[in-house]
Amino acid sequence: MAPSPSAAAGADAGKPLVILPGPLFPELAAGLDGRFRFVLAADADEGTAAEARAVLVAALAPVSADLLGRLPKLELVVATSAGVDHIDHAACRRRGIRVTNTSEVFAPDVADYAVGLVVAVLRRVAAAEAYLRRGRWAADGDYPPATKVSGKRVGIVGLGSIGGLVARRLAAFGCVIAYNSRSPKPSAPYKFYSSVRELAEESDVLVLCCALTEETRRMVNREVMEALGKDGVLVNVGRGGLVDEAELVRCLREGVVGGAGLDVYVNEPAVPPELFGMDNVVLSDHRAVITPESIQGVIDVVKANLDAFFSGKPLISQVQL
Repeated sequence: MAPSPSAAAGADAGKPLVILPGPLFPELAAGLDGRFRFVLAADADEGTAAEARAVLVAALAPVSADLLGRLPKLELVVATSAGVDHIDHAACRRRGIRVTNTSEVFAPDVADYAVGLVVAVLRRVAAAEAYLRRGRWAADGDYPPATKVSGKRVGIVGLGSIGGLVARRLAAFGCVIAYNSRSPKPSAPYKFYSSVRELAEESDVLVLCCALTEETRRMVNREVMEALGKDGVLVNVGRGGLVDEAELVRCLREGVVGGAGLDVYVNEPAVPPELFGMDNVVLSDHRAVITPESIQGVIDVVKANLDAFFSGKPLISQVQL
């Protein structure tokens, strides 16, 4: 016989309370089952909201100033994502609310995927496969040759945990690496450019790995795309908002840039429909981060951060806002 609601509430009474802006994905719910008392923000009454010290954000559910304002004792927001642009940074800073993410968990998988997009766009993998599937290899002969990967000049925007791994992987291809970041990395063996436009001008491929902030929003505009040039390739595994998406569509249509590999978009899950017919563009559905291994890693990091917080220990992946 299933326990009554009152019995279930009693069983959870001694567990730490965690507010959820949205539902947990099934694997995370199973991994955290029995450890915490979860309440959806929409279901939290005034007493529950007044008690809450922690919020757990599944996927990219927004954490607004309004939500934070309903939780007067809130001290921690735990994100299951690498980026935290869906959380109101200013409101968190004002209140001294700490934020954690899972960027270290996702970094290897996103870096692998970024390299895959670089290869797929430069070698026209998707277009060549579509050509074969339509029977054109037998009917019309070989698909036109595409350019090599090795030796390309690759500019990486954001040389953090993801960008650093992208750099190492593409360096192994024989690519020449340069980067733009908030400041030079003394330990990085790559040339630093203080502006994205200058980096694009000296690159054959521009890979976006940085966080989305007000400073980086639409940082890749027409000027940057013109600097990248008609043979240049843009790869984005960061956030869609890093790019002026409408301008990217125009630049691809006009031949201002040579191609793009995109895993992220401005208004997900909406994708500009003009991109679907472009054989120099490779598209995917924000899946660079998603592998069975990374999902387990997220569960482990979220669990460790919540356990550390409620036991008064240092957080393991705090973000500097």
